[in-house]
Amino acid sequence: MVGQVSDITAWLMDGARATPSDDVLRKLCEDLSACGIPLWRVAVFVRTLHPDVFGRSFVWRPGAEVVVSQAPHTITTTDQYLKSPVLAVYETQRPVRHRLIEQPSEQDTPFLSDLRAEGVTDYVAMPLVFTDGSLHCVTWSTKHPGGFTDEHFGALERVIPPFARVAEIRALQRTASNLLDTYVGNNAGARVLAGQIRRGYADRIHAAIWLSDMRGFTTLSDRLPPEAIVDVLNRYFDCQVPAVVEHGGEVLKFMGDGLLAIFPIALDDSDANEVCGRVLKAARAARANVAALDASDGGKMGHTLRFGLALHVGEVLYGNIGAVGRLDFTCIGPAVNLAARLEKIVAKLGRTVIASERFAQQCPSEVESLGEFAVAGFASPQLAYGLQDEAGGGAAQLASATS
Repeated sequence: MVGQVSDITAWLMDGARATPSDDVLRKLCEDLSACGIPLWRVAVFVRTLHPDVFGRSFVWRPGAEVVVSQAPHTITTTDQYLKSPVLAVYETQRPVRHRLIEQPSEQDTPFLSDLRAEGVTDYVAMPLVFTDGSLHCVTWSTKHPGGFTDEHFGALERVIPPFARVAEIRALQRTASNLLDTYVGNNAGARVLAGQIRRGYADRIHAAIWLSDMRGFTTLSDRLPPEAIVDVLNRYFDCQVPAVVEHGGEVLKFMGDGLLAIFPIALDDSDANEVCGRVLKAARAARANVAALDASDGGKMGHTLRFGLALHVGEVLYGNIGAVGRLDFTCIGPAVNLAARLEKIVAKLGRTVIASERFAQQCPSEVESLGEFAVAGFASPQLAYGLQDEAGGGAAQLASATS
């Protein structure tokens, strides 16, 4: 066994090269089992840096795929976590062992009782210490009569240090990806990780542009304390972002109460109709979500929650823009400017959603003309279109807006 375990530690010390992250635990457990260590269940718990996720678990059993799951931050208040052997490892920074062949004690938890009922004879939780001092955990269990032998236990202890290094490297890679996805978007994050990080690096892409903001945000900010405003904004953006992402869009930027998103279109515009159809579905979903939020919370704030959304189709420059040492992965161009100008006239028309002529050409049966508008920065007036399901009072509103 000693020589075989040495081969495993050497593989781990070499970084588990050529082994995909999802296969590292499976290969480790299968190799340890081949050495004669009678593993029944192995679980790795890695805490992560993510606004919504406290940590991820990876569970291996013989002959089955590794099961990956994630736990929200709220798990730290549950009995499942507070009575878990893993928490004891975090608190003591030492291995915790439960020899389940012995009589149950008062300290037995429902989890340990379930293991006994399953026929598990020994359960060991060991700390995985990363180089930054953070603690994570791996648990080993067996059904072997008498539990793990001293030789088994020693072999498991030997693989812990190199396994911790591999787990840390893979976790850091995932954390980098998670943070980029969270703060710059999925597509932009992938581009950054792929090396597109130099200032001025940008692509010309075709896209449907989504630009929205909340109505009366300045007034609301004057009336409510800052903490309440942050809560309102978070729930307000929850009304839009899932709808955007679900329908193929990418959120690029939050600007106070404003939101900029794009829905990429093929360079030859071959899928423009389909993309704009998805954008309209996302717009209607967001509109319904904001209305539901207003119905539940608007009255409590003494302020009606409304938002305005402008949609356009055009070419944008998509890439790194900024100063030395501080870049933003975003999109710019006349198309973005026009969407911003159109968004400013939404409220004047008593509408929630308006679209440019370019966007309306992709879905003519869904929209109606609202007339031409003088738009700052553009030499000629621009046609604007509204959704047919928002029709009503258009003529009077149009006269007021253009007078």
